[in-house]
Amino acid sequence: MRYIIFSIIIAVLFQIFFWISHNTLVSLIESPSKKVESLSYTPYYGYEKKVLSPKQIENDLNILAPITKKIRTYSSIDAEIILEATAQTIIPIDLGIWLSGDFKQNDIEIQKALKLLKKYPDRIENIIVGNEVLLRKDLNKNELFAYIDYIREFTDKPITSAETWDIWEKTQDLSNHVDFITIHILPYWEEVPIKKFTSFVMDRYNKIQNLFPNKKIYIGEIGWPSNGYNNVNAVPNLKNQATAIREFINLAKNNAWSYNIIEAFDQPWKGYAEGNIGQYWGIFDADRNLKFKLVGDIELNQFWFYQMIAAIIIGSLLTILGLRNKKLNMYHALAYAIVAQGMAVGIVMAFMYPFINYMNFGMWGMWGIGTFLMIPLVIMTLTKANELFKSSIGTAPTRLLPLNLTSDNIPFVSIHVPAYKEQPHALAETLKALSKLQYPNYEVLVIINNTPEEFYWKPIEKLCKELGDKFIFMNITCTGFKAGALNKALEQTNKEAEIIAVIDADYVVEPAWLVDLVPLFDDPKVAIVQAPQDHRDGDESIIKTAMNEEYAGFFDIGMIDRNEENAIVVHGTMVMVRLSAMLEVGGWGTDTIVEDSELGLRLFEAGYIAHYTNKRYGYGLLPDTFEAFKTQRHRWAYGAIQILKKHWREFKPSSNKLTSSQKKKFITGWIFWLSDAMGPIMAVMNLIWVPVIVFVGVTIPTIPLTVPIITAFLVNVLHTFILYRMKVKASFKETFLSSIASMSLQLIIFKAVWDGFVKDGLPFTRTQKGGKSKKSKNPIKYETILCLLLLISFFTLIFINKTKIIEIYVFAITIFIQSIPYISAIIMRYLELYSIKNQKI
Repeated sequence: MRYIIFSIIIAVLFQIFFWISHNTLVSLIESPSKKVESLSYTPYYGYEKKVLSPKQIENDLNILAPITKKIRTYSSIDAEIILEATAQTIIPIDLGIWLSGDFKQNDIEIQKALKLLKKYPDRIENIIVGNEVLLRKDLNKNELFAYIDYIREFTDKPITSAETWDIWEKTQDLSNHVDFITIHILPYWEEVPIKKFTSFVMDRYNKIQNLFPNKKIYIGEIGWPSNGYNNVNAVPNLKNQATAIREFINLAKNNAWSYNIIEAFDQPWKGYAEGNIGQYWGIFDADRNLKFKLVGDIELNQFWFYQMIAAIIIGSLLTILGLRNKKLNMYHALAYAIVAQGMAVGIVMAFMYPFINYMNFGMWGMWGIGTFLMIPLVIMTLTKANELFKSSIGTAPTRLLPLNLTSDNIPFVSIHVPAYKEQPHALAETLKALSKLQYPNYEVLVIINNTPEEFYWKPIEKLCKELGDKFIFMNITCTGFKAGALNKALEQTNKEAEIIAVIDADYVVEPAWLVDLVPLFDDPKVAIVQAPQDHRDGDESIIKTAMNEEYAGFFDIGMIDRNEENAIVVHGTMVMVRLSAMLEVGGWGTDTIVEDSELGLRLFEAGYIAHYTNKRYGYGLLPDTFEAFKTQRHRWAYGAIQILKKHWREFKPSSNKLTSSQKKKFITGWIFWLSDAMGPIMAVMNLIWVPVIVFVGVTIPTIPLTVPIITAFLVNVLHTFILYRMKVKASFKETFLSSIASMSLQLIIFKAVWDGFVKDGLPFTRTQKGGKSKKSKNPIKYETILCLLLLISFFTLIFINKTKIIEIYVFAITIFIQSIPYISAIIMRYLELYSIKNQKI
């Protein structure tokens, strides 16, 4: 425990340094005035653009009065709402008349403006006819001129039209119809970095002033967003917004400029039209909180302390939960604690997303689902990191079996070989190898089950007679698949048998198997002794090499780690089980299709011990095809969910049949299946979000939908390439092939998990081996479809990202990462076809 406490302390210090260095007070140039000349204001709120009540509008103007001399409106409809709600307020307005390509609506705007001019002559200072009409190309210039000239006939108020500075440069004759020039200078939209903000504004103002030396120049819009997405080198954040506003006010003061800052309050409804930028231009947020003052230091994140405390607590809990009851050294504990604190920051930022961003319904949905799915990803990532640190810099395993066990006891071992339509040549090799075992006291039950075809069993029956009395041939019909056959075999097992050994029908065992491992049963608490699966045909083709290396990682890394906690996954080949213990817990179960793993869990629940060695004592055959490889993995994952559904009560905190370490290992194993199954779900979610980005605008809940996926991928890559090199002794090529094989199974694991929860009693599907399986026409149909959709989305996002928004690149990278499992499936199919082609040659 001292290692855990010390590592938490060190990791927490890193955490504190991170938050302090990123959230300190920032000293910026101060404004010479606490009041600005004008602010844009609209009387709406929310994503639905609901109209504020008169009381709310009055409160808004009371908030604005101390910091601005007047407000700018954009339409007569808006101005009417504001003026009627604030009849007793003295704050003046610049009346905007909204013009568009809808001439009928334009007429309504103009008539309403004329009425307001009569009713509120003292509240209206200037009239702004049209806002960026020429920029949007809603009207041509002659139409705009006509509207301006028409308004002039009814008022003597100063009249202007608002356009971006470049439109004034291109349409200089517009100046003949206005009393003063109103220009918009928005460096953010022109990709100007904040450090060049002042020089850019000065240059554009001077350019327009030189074009119109006899006209007053009014800056109708100037500002910077406090949140959202970068526009190439223009980055929106609170510091940059404060810098822009403060520097501009100084600039305007020094040059005696007239101006209006966009805008008073954040406008969430602009998220639909302007992505995640248009919402954040206010100097107040949507809740009417001032984002920063014009004088004094600025705190970039006023909630940083609480976020830091939350991250420290979460990181510490993750560390304790991940490391407790483990054999540790300082290196392992410290590395894991630092990673846990880093993950805690990500968790806090993911949960904070709705509090610092304006959320519409779609964003809430994506954020909610993404955050929920982030939980298993975090657990999986931390578990992988834990395993990586333990295996690379942690303590050496202490329960891995030695190879020099001896005993004076020679208990009788009954070896069971179930065979359902197995290729006779493969089964014959298995039996011949068993006849050469060095162990003296054993029998072999060859259990041909549900196989009426003589082709499969006649040669085996003859071979058993030739091999002698130790070999007992059984040809039975039973229910319950493999488990049913094994239970039938128990009825004919020698009455002296103390140990049941099971091997698959395609396994060639080493002569020393029983001699080396049976002595472990001298301990009466030992119920299981497991040796790893391995294969003798891994060099036949490149696809089989990939499969074989994928299996090896589990037996040389995962099983060794689980063995330290007496929580191995029992496999139905190369396993020995104490017969009395097996009968005590009910024998082979027929209610799951993974009778071996389920029996192992029952034995653990009964308090028995298992031992594991990663020394190879037997070599079987690999699946013939990629489809067979997928079918086998479907059975394993489906069976794991069956076990979860059957035994979940034993993993409740109140249950004491399993130790906490055993519970953790099995729960983690199930989470691996579940997290793999989450892959296609998150891929489809992100695919659904791509059209929103492309056609609606950038509204990505970035952290929960991207960061965990990228982090999990990077940790998996490190885990695989470091541990395969250290523990499996695999070459780079073998490690790469293993990764391809492992990732290619994501979609079939999703199907298996889905089937496990919604379908009961799926039949046991035999893995086709021995070169006789039927070739599938297209085993990767759905993987190919998903792959194409994800890659098209990836390239689309890259192509449309003209403004180089970092979040879009991150999202695109995430989508590409999500395509890798399906690319891997295509590669596996290619390797299969390549191998078939070479075999024919």
